[in-house]
Formats: sequence, C-alpha cells, structure tokens
Amino acid sequence: MTSSALGDRPTHGIVIVGGGLAAARTAEQLRRADYRGPLTIVSDEVHLPYDRPPLSKEVLHSGVDDTTLKPREFYDENDITLRLGSAATGIDTAAQTLTLADGAVLGYDELVIATGLVPRRIPAFPDLDGIRVLRSFDEGLALRRHASAARQAVVIGAGFIGCEVAASLRALGVAVVLVEPQPAPLASVLGEQIGGLGTRLHRAEGVDVRTGVGVSEVRGHDHVDTVVLTDGAELPADLVVVGIGSRPATEWLDGSGIEVDNGVICDAAGRTSAPNVWALGDVASWRDSAGHQVRVEHWSNVAEQARVVVPALLGQDTEPKVVVPYFWSDQYDVKIQCLGEPHATDTVHLVEDDGRKFLAYYERDGVVVGVVGGGMPAKVMKTRAKIAAGAPISDVLG
Repeated sequence: MTSSALGDRPTHGIVIVGGGLAAARTAEQLRRADYRGPLTIVSDEVHLPYDRPPLSKEVLHSGVDDTTLKPREFYDENDITLRLGSAATGIDTAAQTLTLADGAVLGYDELVIATGLVPRRIPAFPDLDGIRVLRSFDEGLALRRHASAARQAVVIGAGFIGCEVAASLRALGVAVVLVEPQPAPLASVLGEQIGGLGTRLHRAEGVDVRTGVGVSEVRGHDHVDTVVLTDGAELPADLVVVGIGSRPATEWLDGSGIEVDNGVICDAAGRTSAPNVWALGDVASWRDSAGHQVRVEHWSNVAEQARVVVPALLGQDTEPKVVVPYFWSDQYDVKIQCLGEPHATDTVHLVEDDGRKFLAYYERDGVVVGVVGGGMPAKVMKTRAKIAAGAPISDVLG
C-alpha cells in the first residue's frame, strides 16, 4: 500500500459503488497510483463495467453486443473484487459500512460514489409493450429488439439521447417522429439558433420533427399503437422511446446524512459532506473555481475527475488545472462537438454553415465561453486554449 491517508493499519480498503466509466476509471487510477490495498467495485448490474454512449448509437443500429470497458482479466490481474448484481441500498457513515440489496454489509476505509444517472420516466403512461427508455445495456438490447420489428416510432424528447436514438432508428429504416416541447432540439442546452440546425439535420434525413408540443397520452392494448400530442395530433406508433433526461441516482443515500442537491454535493476534489466518502461522474456536483456547484454529464469529465479524486483520496498533493468541458454527439454522418460551457442565453456567432456542417462560437460578457461544431473537429478543438484562458470573443472571430 502507498503511504497515504489510508495509513498502514489493517484495512477494509476502498469500495467503489457504480458499474460505469466512473467506477472503472477510478479503480484503474488507484492501481496506477500504486494503491495496493483491497479494492472492490459494487454494481447493481450483472455486467462488467461498460461504456454507455454507444447504447444510443452502435448498440442500437450496428448490432454491437459488447461495450465493456475492461475485460475480466483486468480486474483479476489488478486484484479488484467485483460485487455485481446487487445494488447498494445504504451507507452508515459512522460505522463506515455499505449495505447491499442481498443483505451483505461491507466495511470500507474510503468509499467512492459513482452511481451515475437514472432515466426519467413519464408515470402517467400505461404499462404497454413497446414503450422504452434507454440507460442500461439491457435496456439498449430491448430497444434494439423492438426497433428491429418497428415501422413507426415516436421519440419523446430531443436532447442528445433523443436525437441520437432518432438518427439510429432512421438508419434502421424506421419512420420517426421526434417530439420536443422546446422550440428546437437541444434548445435548452445550445440555444434555439443552433438547435434549429439540429432540426434541419433531422428533417433532411426524413425525421418528422415536431417542436413546441408535448405528449398528452399514449394508447394501445398490451402494445402501444398511438401517441396523442398536446395539439391534438394522433400519431401511429409501434415503438415509443422516452428521452426526457435523467436524474442523479441518489435515492439510496436517503438517511445517510450525505448532502444531496441535484447530485451528491462535493468540494473541488470530490469530497462529500461525510468523512471518507467521495463522489464523481454524472451523480456528483463538484464545486468549481468560482465556488458554484456544478454537475457535468459528459463522458470526458469522468477521466478528469478521476485524476483529481484519486490523489486526494490517497493523501497526495494535487495541482489544480483548468479543465475545459468537452462532449460530442454522433448523429448520422455528423459529429456534433462542444467545448466549454455554452448556455442557451449566450450570444451565438455562427461563423460557418454549409447547410449541414457548421461552426459557432458562444460569447458571454465579451468572452468566448464555448464552441459548437458539426462535422468540424479540427476547428472545434483548436479553440480549447482560448476558452481556457477566457479570451475575448474578438480573438476567435478575427
């Protein structure tokens, strides 16, 4: 074991709760940092920790059957214990124990919460076959089975997941109606102007995009057959995908005393309000350099956080660094990439647009705060340094 905050006493070691990228990356970083104590990953899923972004893309439309992040040999060779198929149900922070759904109680010296997100559902919907959400690998396979026989699909919600699912269903030859209460796809994240380019992209691929309208009910006998919109339109559908966002998976922390507010509240290194408990990834709300609590739901953010949590957990010095958030979304043949933290209320400078590919800079208080590009990876990525430096917008527009 390294000389660290864990000391040299007999130990229960480190327990990581979660079955996705955050759990796998944290375990990997701990072993790379020469931590040699007991290390356990607890997950409610029976699968090895796996990557989730492919679920709405390659798993759905290309028949990919494995998004495992590391093979089982990795965990065996690195002496990482896997407790799969039994969810964590509670933490006793005074006793430093974790309770599992199968009744097991695990002691820990340090505990890392990496439980990610739970997809939002629409409680008023009846229990009909053909209504799907997408977050887990098993849900991805179930959606693929339904999609293989579907002719007409309605996708509710035009965020990134909804847009990716719509694109994947079109690749399978399914007729798609994309329903979004906002004025345009992605409008709440990227603003109405750039969201409008998303509308253009999907309509060019044959998607019937309905914006400014919601869903009032779904109908069917055993299997869904009709979706009724709030404007009275009735859409035939043998597949409905609900993509209305997700919430942090924190219910199991009720009664633990760990502070939760739109995610697990953490400091700038992932420490929670409870001693010896940390959190990272989609479930965690970290304090940023301005003192704000920010929860980032981006794949690339996880690796950055793991590189901060692990040294802090092991009692090693860490040097803060400026991290520019980055995410991407694959839709048809266009990779939409975003650097920085654009807001829907920012001033948008659309500097390139050929009818399909585009590049836009986001300005706030005279400073470039983000860039979004469709099919322009080099031009997006070269803006990173200017966003990190808080450069004036004139530096990228000149």
